[in-house]
Amino acid sequence: MASSLPRRHPRGPAGVALAALLVLSLAPGCAAVDSLIPRIDSGPRVGQPGYVRGFLGGVAAEEPRAALVAREVLSAGGSATDAAVAAGLTLAVTLPSRAGLGGGGACLVFEPDRRSGAEAVVFPAGARSGALPGGADRPAAVPMLARGLFALHTRGGRRPFEELLAEAERLARLGTPVSRALAQDLAAVHGPLFADPAARAVFARPDGAPLAEGDRLVQADLAATLATLRISGVGDLHQGGFARRLAEASVRAGGGLTVAELRSGVPRILPAAQLRAGNDVVAFLPPEADGGLGATAAAWQQGAGDPARILSVVTPVSAGPGFGASTALVTLDRDGGAVACAFSMNNLFGTGRVAQGTGILLAAAPNLGAVAPAPLAAALASNANLRAFRAAVAGSGQQAAPVAVAATMAQILGGAAPAAAITAAAPEPARVVAIGCSRYLPGYAESCAAASDPRGAGAALGGSER
Repeated sequence: MASSLPRRHPRGPAGVALAALLVLSLAPGCAAVDSLIPRIDSGPRVGQPGYVRGFLGGVAAEEPRAALVAREVLSAGGSATDAAVAAGLTLAVTLPSRAGLGGGGACLVFEPDRRSGAEAVVFPAGARSGALPGGADRPAAVPMLARGLFALHTRGGRRPFEELLAEAERLARLGTPVSRALAQDLAAVHGPLFADPAARAVFARPDGAPLAEGDRLVQADLAATLATLRISGVGDLHQGGFARRLAEASVRAGGGLTVAELRSGVPRILPAAQLRAGNDVVAFLPPEADGGLGATAAAWQQGAGDPARILSVVTPVSAGPGFGASTALVTLDRDGGAVACAFSMNNLFGTGRVAQGTGILLAAAPNLGAVAPAPLAAALASNANLRAFRAAVAGSGQQAAPVAVAATMAQILGGAAPAAAITAAAPEPARVVAIGCSRYLPGYAESCAAASDPRGAGAALGGSER
């Protein structure tokens, strides 16, 4: 699905109205001015959807509700970072098979006024250190999503973090229709997943069948956890009373997490891996995001930034055992700020077990047994001289994702629209989301477009508010 993002007019309705006030204030009968003031103040305020008039930016995500939540944040005056944070938290509710509080991810973030260029916020679902406790038959990864998104928020967030968390909490508490993406994942693994009573209670119909597309998904325990994070802060998940509860619940679920491991899980803010592409710079997630591989940057280098060569020279390694376990999103705000993220549970639905009483699906610990770290693939292109955004791409699909992201970025920088670039450059089983501005942003909003992979079940949204 593709979305064209029209140009933002520099003077919106509010600017015209204020100019009218100035003119009227110089004319006789100034009482007319007073009659205008209520109309100016009656619109949505900052933090409310509809606050922004004109060009909003755009978003593309592999799950439609997350894309919609991100667009609402942009409409309310939030930044691309705010939109990515809200969408990431929403995915923990709407696509817990691939993103969740028990998992992790990595993001690239670009702000036009930051001379250093794109930064990487790295928070993969944490590996285990030392001997596992007895009874840990499904070792869980150290949860990193909440702390990681909080760290991302520090790199360009404008709205309060608690505000960005509220919609995910509401969706978990009141319920949300099961998306096609989640329904497909449930259909694939509901047999082993439903061996866990806590998972079955959330994801099964009363007759024992898996929830299908359109069924209502309610997650009361997860809503309570999100409320705790909103009120007490994300640190409570890693230390304090909630951390102790989570550790105890993970032991009962065979995950074997300890409070010390939860406390030690800290995201990192790192320089992005950067390569030149003509006048632009393409930033990639650093090797720390995918177990030391730096696979997306490597695919770009091996193919010399040429989409055909990337696809012909770079052969994705076999995904090995397990199912696709990642998802991706990209966001762009009207000022040219942009974010590209990939999230993972390291296996579809992680360990397949819920930490009872918390609603948190535990991600699978990487590098144990057949579980390898999921490649987290994202790229972001900008022009340092213009201090402007050019393109953002992120993808899922295990070992095919880095190749797909590199080839799609090469297609966009070669002049292709995001939708056409994805169709031409994303090999199976990869799924890609992308935003591109062919004439850069800030500057030419009408040159921007967003797209989600037509083979997937996501959405691309953007455009203008009137």
